[in-house]
Amino acid sequence: MEIIGKVSKGSRMDQIYIPRNRIGLDIGSYAVVRPLEVKRFDEKPYFYNIKFIEPLKLGIVGEIMGAINRMVEDYENIIVTGSFLDKGFNFNDIDVIVVSEKKLDKRKIIREIENKIKIEIHFIVLSSRALIKGLSIDPLYQMMLSKCVSKKRFVYRFKPKMSYKILDLHLLKSKLLIDNFDDLNGNEKYSLIRNVVAISLFLKYKKVNKERVDKEIIKIFNLKSISEIKENMLDKGLFLKKYRVEYRRVFNKLMKGIRNGT
Repeated sequence: MEIIGKVSKGSRMDQIYIPRNRIGLDIGSYAVVRPLEVKRFDEKPYFYNIKFIEPLKLGIVGEIMGAINRMVEDYENIIVTGSFLDKGFNFNDIDVIVVSEKKLDKRKIIREIENKIKIEIHFIVLSSRALIKGLSIDPLYQMMLSKCVSKKRFVYRFKPKMSYKILDLHLLKSKLLIDNFDDLNGNEKYSLIRNVVAISLFLKYKKVNKERVDKEIIKIFNLKSISEIKENMLDKGLFLKKYRVEYRRVFNKLMKGIRNGT
């Protein structure tokens, strides 16, 4: 006879429960435990602002969601986002957000996923309330969810709320570009520039998404395309002159907000 059981977490050892009323497998008898070949997680995910995604990436998304679905019993949503979803394969890791009210074993989940797909994972666990709060005060959260793939459909309603001190901490990261221009690669430069422009748009109460931020970057720095940044083709002198002006403008606006105590 065969009995299918689910591995459960125990205090000292994990265990598999089987029905007490059964035929065979008496107490003390030996049994072989092996993984059951289950159907791969293939529910159709929801796409937000994604016109095209490579079939290989779609398979990776399925593997990630399937692994989390097996390991996490109670969650609200699984969201895959970040540069992984941009066209091509120019990414370093994959951003994964799990919306859950429970504390999860992040290391175990990351190890399981990375062993499966052989790609580094940036794993975030947030409650629904924390995610909505992040969307309200942090333009980077808005950037993350403006382009993503999710297991379940979501609609997050929020009102922008200015937290100038938090925005100032975010802006401080982008000051690195001024002093370390020659040491940064194209993607690192793009990330720091995008940060400044996203904060600038947020301060104007404009909706922050990747397309709008990229369009604003091209306009401010008089570029033909974003690839000029990512491929490290910027004219250092000309670019830094404009960048210092933009950075100072955003910084001054933040300082004014902090001084006013809002």
